[in-house]
Amino acid sequence: MTIGRTIDGKAFAAQLRAKVALGVEAFVATQGRKPGLAVVLVGEDPASSVYVRSKAKMTREAGMDSFAFKRPATIGAEELLELIEELNGDERIDGILVQLPLPAHIDEAMVIAAIDPDKDVDGFHVINSGKLAVGAAGMVPCTPLGCLMLLKDELGDLSGLEAVVIGRSNIVGKPMAQLLLGESCTVTIAHSRTRDLASVVHRADIVVAAVGRPEMVKGDWIRPGATVIDVGINRVPGEEEGKSRIVGDVATAEAILHARAITPVPGGVGPMTIAVLLRNTLVAAHARAGLAAPEGL
Repeated sequence: MTIGRTIDGKAFAAQLRAKVALGVEAFVATQGRKPGLAVVLVGEDPASSVYVRSKAKMTREAGMDSFAFKRPATIGAEELLELIEELNGDERIDGILVQLPLPAHIDEAMVIAAIDPDKDVDGFHVINSGKLAVGAAGMVPCTPLGCLMLLKDELGDLSGLEAVVIGRSNIVGKPMAQLLLGESCTVTIAHSRTRDLASVVHRADIVVAAVGRPEMVKGDWIRPGATVIDVGINRVPGEEEGKSRIVGDVATAEAILHARAITPVPGGVGPMTIAVLLRNTLVAAHARAGLAAPEGL
């Protein structure tokens, strides 16, 4: 039995960040300013705080300006919307990202809708979702775009391939399906309530798992030679008491015996998300300056 290869998302993301840094250099040379990314963090969620620090570090490493706006979990919705309005009008800022989740008393959809769609580097605004649906240029959510980049790097032309996306979230599942349609794939969106999910997955050339259930997709669900992109990040008990470990939505050790290639967790899709965020910020800076999107990104 041939064991599939592991797709190194960490290495691909490093290459993408290097390309972005070169693009930033060229932008600064012609525009006389750095692209700017603003990240808004509400509350003290430990995972979000670590993620925001990592984003800020990589933003600066790419040669961009990083702006962090931390607000207490008790902030009112009106005050948060006022901050976003300020950032919308700030000429130094090309991209605005509000770190999710927000505290329960704040309506996330309302906050996302307040962001200028041209600065919505997360690609969550309904205007950008609509542009993606009709195939128009706009901001595309970072994780699905990163998944597509990995797939095209692995497989080349995706035209005619059968793809199954497991998960229907607005953040990953739905935009992922739209991107694959844009590449002329035949796309099925499956989810936890799909009847006979195993047989639906088994017919796919491409499987994108983004359902949020640890190791739900079993190895024998995977068609021999399929390419598997595992978006899941699930914390489960480790072998040592009191310790935990991170696993994806796919039972990797089983699936790699069937798949042509598979992204590991961690080290697969995760690093791509921040790299694509930087890419989106550079694209937004070009658009605001009236320039075409940088080539090769």
